[in-house]
Amino acid sequence: MAYLTTKNNYRSPVVSPFDSLFGNMLFDWGLTSSKIPPVDITETDKAYIVEAELPGYKQEDVKVNIEKHVLRLSSSKQTTKEEKDGKKLLICERYAQSFERAFSLPEDVDEAAIEGEFANGVLTVTLPKKEVVQPKSIEVKIKEK
Repeated sequence: MAYLTTKNNYRSPVVSPFDSLFGNMLFDWGLTSSKIPPVDITETDKAYIVEAELPGYKQEDVKVNIEKHVLRLSSSKQTTKEEKDGKKLLICERYAQSFERAFSLPEDVDEAAIEGEFANGVLTVTLPKKEVVQPKSIEVKIKEK
């Protein structure tokens, strides 16, 4: 198994090149990152699929956006521990907390065609692939004086 070593010598297993492309932005800076919500990222021939487990959240509680080739999943929903629906809480093991997850996108993602779906507490974001344009060499003509 391959390992990715960060600036602070933390070793993390790298399962595939896809992992490093979608690595959490904070991980690159050597900061502790949140793993909430837990996500699964899979790949097909035509797309990458990000599935985030969000039990207790509704579609309107979750924001998904793309900015500068970074996919962000976030929510500011928080359960107050004092009261829930007018009832005094004695034990609170089920609660919602605010979160933000960020993933760098690979070059072959068609950002204009990204779609999302929220069903049964699972957010599914489909990132269609596009053909990557290969760079071409351009010859520069230099004039003599």
